[in-house]
Amino acid sequence: MPKVIVSIGEVVIKEVQLAKDRTTVGRRPYNDIVIDNLAVSGEHAVIQMSGSEVVLDDLNSTNGTYVNGKPIKKQVLQNGDDIEVGKYKIKFVSDHMVEQAAKTVVPKPPSADAAAEQASPVAATIKVLSGTSAGREVRLTKVVTTIGKPAVAVAAISKRHDGYVVHHVEGGGNPTLNGNPITSDPVPLRNGDVIELAGTQMQFVQA
Repeated sequence: MPKVIVSIGEVVIKEVQLAKDRTTVGRRPYNDIVIDNLAVSGEHAVIQMSGSEVVLDDLNSTNGTYVNGKPIKKQVLQNGDDIEVGKYKIKFVSDHMVEQAAKTVVPKPPSADAAAEQASPVAATIKVLSGTSAGREVRLTKVVTTIGKPAVAVAAISKRHDGYVVHHVEGGGNPTLNGNPITSDPVPLRNGDVIELAGTQMQFVQA
């Protein structure tokens, strides 16, 4: 089954299997792939399955849809094509390549370094300290967890073998870590650190 990988900058936001004949992309919440960004139209584009072909149609969007850097109205997608919608990239991976990868990957025993990487870091959470979601806790179970709101302010917390780091992804909001500005350069996180993003305070908690 073909899929698309949605990312912004170097941060992967989500992966979506193209299981339907029509997969819609847009800012409105009823789309199959929702991208909450002002540069994206409410109903921006649609990915259609037609036999063995996967076709991308731009739905007369305001800012256009691009494939590999070129504006398109309608185009048959090839494996590895990069679709650009606003600041977001959507990489298309054909079902043939997905199946081929599954067949060619041979499991092997983890090395000592890999075992150590899997064993650390210790699980962590983000606890919201202010705002309407105060008290809410988010477990950092993924390799990359994004926090904030697209088009307003977004930061990403990444899990590495030696701990967690945070960096600014997009928007304003003047994100800070313990009062110091967070930039696009990853900064290590320590237990008890306080992140402030668009007026909301969050605490990094690691057991």
